[in-house]
Amino acid sequence: MAGTKAGGQKAAAKNLAKDPMFYARIGSIGGKKGTTGGFAANPELARRAGAIGGRISRRKKVIVTEG
Repeated sequence: MAGTKAGGQKAAAKNLAKDPMFYARIGSIGGKKGTTGGFAANPELARRAGAIGGRISRRKKVIVTEG
């Protein structure tokens, strides 16, 4: 049953039976290994990205004329 929805549900049930905090634990490990940081780690990057987005959203609509 590997690779099917039913097989995945059985595997999840078995993992939770062994360790009720299984998914919280592996999620925590993955979160700690992250190195990207995102906007919270770099406010200057967030400011620049927001400025670019603001410029794009303020562009005028192009009017296509036939003729």
